[in-house]
Amino acid sequence: MRYRILGVTQTADDHGIPVPVPGSRLRTLLTALALRPGRLTAPDVLIDEVWADTPPQDAPAALQALVGRLRRTVGKDTVTSGPGGYRLAATEDDVDLFVFEKLVHRGTAALRHGDPSDAVQALDTALALWRGPALADLPDRTAAARPEALHRDAVRARAEADLLLGRAHEAVPRLSELTAAHPYDEPLHALLIRALRDTGRAADALAAYETARRTLADGLGTDPGPELRALYAELLDGEGGGDSDGEGKGETGGGTPAPDPVPGRSASPLTPPPSPERNGNLRPRLTSFVGREPELDAIRSTLHRARLVTLTGPGGSGKTRLAEEAAAGLPQAWLVELAPLDRPEAVPGAVVSALGLRETVLLASDLAVPQDDPVALLVEYCAPRSELLILDNCEHVIGAAAALAETLLTRCPGLTILATSREPLGVPGEQVRPVEPLLPDQAHRLFRERAAAVRPDAAAALRERDEQAVAEICRRLDGLPLAIELAAARLRLLTPRQIADRLDDRFRLLTSGSRTVLPRQQTLRAVVDWSWDLLDAPERTLLRELSVFAGGWDLDAAEAVCTGPVADLVGALVDKSLVVAAPAPPGPDGTEGMRFRMLETIHEYATERAAEVPHARVAAERRHRAWVRALTERADSKLRTAEQLPWIARLETELDNIRAATRRALTSGDEEEATALCLAMGWFWWLRNYRHEGAEWTDSTLRLAAVLDTLPEGSATVPGDLDALAAAVDPLEVFLAEPAGERDHPRHTGRMDLRMLHLFLLSESRPGMRTDGRYREYLLRLLARYERGGPESARMPGLIWPVTAFQLRDGVDPPAPFDPPAPFDPREPTDARVTAGGVTDVRVVMDEAVANCRRHGGEWELGCALMFRAHTVVDSPGRLRGVDDDLAELREIARRVGDRWMRAQVCGASGEAAMARGRFAEAEQEYREGLRLAYEVGAYTETPFLMTRLAEIAYRSGDLDAARAALDEAQIAADRHSALDAQAFVSLLRAHIALADGDVAGARELCEAARVETGRGSPPPQFTAALRMLDAQILAAESGPAYGLPLLADALRRALVDQCSEAIMSAVVDSAVELLVRLGDFPRAAGLLAAADVLLGPFPRPAPQAAQRAKAEAAARTALGAERYAAERARGEALPVAEVVRELTAAARAHAVPARR
Repeated sequence: MRYRILGVTQTADDHGIPVPVPGSRLRTLLTALALRPGRLTAPDVLIDEVWADTPPQDAPAALQALVGRLRRTVGKDTVTSGPGGYRLAATEDDVDLFVFEKLVHRGTAALRHGDPSDAVQALDTALALWRGPALADLPDRTAAARPEALHRDAVRARAEADLLLGRAHEAVPRLSELTAAHPYDEPLHALLIRALRDTGRAADALAAYETARRTLADGLGTDPGPELRALYAELLDGEGGGDSDGEGKGETGGGTPAPDPVPGRSASPLTPPPSPERNGNLRPRLTSFVGREPELDAIRSTLHRARLVTLTGPGGSGKTRLAEEAAAGLPQAWLVELAPLDRPEAVPGAVVSALGLRETVLLASDLAVPQDDPVALLVEYCAPRSELLILDNCEHVIGAAAALAETLLTRCPGLTILATSREPLGVPGEQVRPVEPLLPDQAHRLFRERAAAVRPDAAAALRERDEQAVAEICRRLDGLPLAIELAAARLRLLTPRQIADRLDDRFRLLTSGSRTVLPRQQTLRAVVDWSWDLLDAPERTLLRELSVFAGGWDLDAAEAVCTGPVADLVGALVDKSLVVAAPAPPGPDGTEGMRFRMLETIHEYATERAAEVPHARVAAERRHRAWVRALTERADSKLRTAEQLPWIARLETELDNIRAATRRALTSGDEEEATALCLAMGWFWWLRNYRHEGAEWTDSTLRLAAVLDTLPEGSATVPGDLDALAAAVDPLEVFLAEPAGERDHPRHTGRMDLRMLHLFLLSESRPGMRTDGRYREYLLRLLARYERGGPESARMPGLIWPVTAFQLRDGVDPPAPFDPPAPFDPREPTDARVTAGGVTDVRVVMDEAVANCRRHGGEWELGCALMFRAHTVVDSPGRLRGVDDDLAELREIARRVGDRWMRAQVCGASGEAAMARGRFAEAEQEYREGLRLAYEVGAYTETPFLMTRLAEIAYRSGDLDAARAALDEAQIAADRHSALDAQAFVSLLRAHIALADGDVAGARELCEAARVETGRGSPPPQFTAALRMLDAQILAAESGPAYGLPLLADALRRALVDQCSEAIMSAVVDSAVELLVRLGDFPRAAGLLAAADVLLGPFPRPAPQAAQRAKAEAAARTALGAERYAAERARGEALPVAEVVRELTAAARAHAVPARR
């Protein structure tokens, strides 16, 4: 193992694969042990370093538990124990701090012996290990003082080596930063002055001396020492300085290239290695990179010392390409293309997508907490990693990009951001590097290389007499790469002299344009205008039509949207560098091809040109919407088949086009098209966790519908302020006001489907919706349509009406601790299936849904209905009646349709049924197969939940050590993917284990964590009951058994009302029996024990619950005697469940004590 403590603590195995260490306390313990590799550390020392001034009550036990967690995280043999404490099984060579110290000592020694080349190699390797601040996870910063000082010495020594090697320009930035941080360090000031002098900046050197003199005088009341005064005298006399021969050549004294200072390039094995499963997304370019070598070196050097670097310059200046080249070779570099975005709030989501964090979400029977906070997801993912993000083209979303950059940089210490923008982000600590025009020789070289690509005889054609014309072209185009490439693209038709002459005319024309536009933008517009003028009419038409695409297109898409001989014309535009081509991954049919896109400047220009011909623009947008609609409707049907994976990838690729088409449908008032797009995308949005975005699109479409209904009948004109009108309307209120009047509307069916989809997408992200009276009435009116059956209820989205109906089952907020139980109020039976009070019989609802799908639905739809019923049966009264038949049929349907999502659902429901029956080996097999399918389909946020189910099997089996180990793995996965549902389940199980271990305080903390996590979504009643039962158990342990009984009575009442399974109700009663035994109320304990047995029926109890029952039974039997015990059991066996609630409520009142918090 390798341990990195020069920053946030990280570990890696012998192969360099990172091993996540979740939780700050666990990292603190590992840091404390890594400071003493191979040596025993006393428990008292570790307790002081881990908990500082606030140790837990039983600190040694807490430390032991923490060590156990660490062993399960990094390996059981990595932390050993002995008579005097704990030891990390490692040497100093395994810990980056000690490697860093050795390298710094080696480098400074080489410098003292006159070998700056060796010093550079050692010091660069050392500095590459530094992620800073050192020992970041230790609360006490005392131990960090030494490595921080050593780091300062290393940077100082590195700067001295640069001076000795004649590379003073590289030393200046380091020294400027150091002197600012340590203003009273005179040797540092002296080095900075020498570096400035050696670069020929005598005036800056004098200014640096004056700054040092003033700082010393103002801060310490002293004058500069002899060294500074001598340097000052030399500067005044004009002695020394000047550029040395070796400066700027990027070589060490031995003539070998200097080590690249970009983070992550150190040869040290302790440099954070790339994750083999999460490499960056930089793609190889199809053209060469010309020039800019000094800029590349400077950018990489800046990235070494600054965490936010912004490349600024006009469009077409080469910012993106320069950023990609600067990051080339870094496996953890991620390019985020912001140009396609049309809304600032989409910036975090674009970064999530670029990092590949959009996962398929797999429906599970229990928790379903949303993952729709992209900023939180990014923080969770980036915080423990060393990554480089390239935020490309920030200018049109500058505020959002700046806010996100500042958030990520302040909360993710290993993150570095390289941004490109037309203006700085304005974030503290930002290093701005303007991208200057190409130097004349670089511009000439670029022109020649691009000329060779369009004319094989370019070298011969560019004769000597053309050199002057080429120089003029490059100069007139301001050395901007885009303009130069556009010029070279015309060499098929024009000579360099002809091109130069034409450019002269264009520049003169544009200098008389708007004075409010920046000159560089005018120059770039001149280049694009000139290119436009050189296009023939069909090429111009195609460029205008292509501007309707967002994010790119393939040839089939272009041929569907554009007119004319599209293939030939696209090729011509690619030749002219107006369109960029790159290989695309294979499509759903397995064919490979090219994907095309426009540079942002060209796209903006083409959009403006298209606006000059409005009728053609409207027609192209209409064809684009038709193409997107056909694509999404075709993909929608494939998402439920064995072909789903390539179609998921296709929709991900075309998301920007889909968004553009939907937005245009809305702005043009095309309700029918917007509705069709939303309904076609609904399942993808849910499956791929774009639920929040999908809810926004469906809401906007419903708002549009409400606005259109206010227009005069027969009106063909869409109001210009449509967006403002839509924002002011409330579609829910409109629907509730006149639901009957809309039934005759020609779009009533589509609107109802859209409303159902909207509620489905919102159901997990708005927990308050369940208690909002308006939403409940809204939902009831929707359900009134779908519960009567028919084709609309046997296809998406009407198919999911039973799932949405269950929102009414739990119309209360998650329980708060220590609530007094509400009075018992048994629900009266009713013939209605769904009422204002909720779902009266979940089995009736699900049976009718299945029957309706058999009559009107396809195989996939029937499979979904069976799946809903199977999950429901597991969690509802009836002891799994009929679940085996459903699962057998569902398994066969899933096999035939090939949907991995449905197959995984079969595994999940089968595992739950097997676990309820005590068949743990079978359940484990099902869950592991579900995990495999989840990984295959990319349901990474679901995998932590399935892993938690495996931990539950170990817990139910009584193997608490195995349960802890499985929960550790599940916790790591849940933290990695921000899976709140799994985090809540992990916290619940950990709390049970902590309570079993006697750690009441720890159990309380974990219980509250689970409560917070479930409160963010819509927890099912089963989990709510389990959480309330746990709350009662902890309260009884904290304050006494009498305090827990009211909560258990209320938990049982709610479980009965919410139609939870007999297993959860039996567990609640068992918990009450234990408390009654402790209170000495043996008659009630015996009766309720029998009632719990009747509730559970033939199914076995989990091992911990069975052990608890055995103790309670023995105590009651002994206290009552055999005859009385048998009589009380007989009484309890006869109690209906409602009477069990009354009995438990009476027990709580009989043992009532004053409220205590």
